[in-house]
Amino acid sequence: MAEKKALHAFIKEELIERIKSSDYKVGDQFPTEHEICKEFNVSRTTVRIALSQLVQEGYLIRQRGKGSFVAEPKAHQTLSHTNEHFDQQLKAQGKEGKIIAKTIDVIAAKGSKQERFGLNEADPIQKIKRIRMVNNEITQYEIAYIPWHIAPGIKKEQVEHSLYKTLTNDYNIAIFKTTEILEITLADKDISHYLACEVGQPCFFIETIAEDKDGKVIEFSRSYFRGDKTSFKVERFY
Repeated sequence: MAEKKALHAFIKEELIERIKSSDYKVGDQFPTEHEICKEFNVSRTTVRIALSQLVQEGYLIRQRGKGSFVAEPKAHQTLSHTNEHFDQQLKAQGKEGKIIAKTIDVIAAKGSKQERFGLNEADPIQKIKRIRMVNNEITQYEIAYIPWHIAPGIKKEQVEHSLYKTLTNDYNIAIFKTTEILEITLADKDISHYLACEVGQPCFFIETIAEDKDGKVIEFSRSYFRGDKTSFKVERFY
């Protein structure tokens, strides 16, 4: 049945296919371990592994004493070139986004940040911590850095919207190019605090460098996304 694939992986993929094809709809109670064991003729341990992975990957939600239920679809974000901002992408999915600024601090330029922005040592850099929410659930934690001389005195209300729009509208600075590196990481204590997830939970990690048309680095950020709440789409045109 599962060829060379582990049984739990085979069962997990079969159950994911049923969720994606709407055999099980959002909010539906999922079959019990016993029912799945009986259907696939496998041990409870095998089924338990498959279901645990489905919970960890955001397909199911467990409710103590009630069982497992099909979760809301993940919020999709397009990484390739698009004229649509993230809020527009969410609206197209029938979801509502919100940005909350947690802290705005001013730090002294040194090390890699001094070098990245081409600053003198101890020049002021604004460090902005924000979270993004989708349908009132935290999905992203971001730490952004912008030199003071580029956009002096950024305020909380300015960063609770698109940061790039704020730079354009309030400081007359246009972002011409971004370079993004996507990796997988595990949530540490700080990340888990802001993402409201468990320490060690797998997360997407994106490092972004934003430049103007002259190649000057305007903003640098590190963003962490809950892997059970977020997925990414990449489009290529040839």
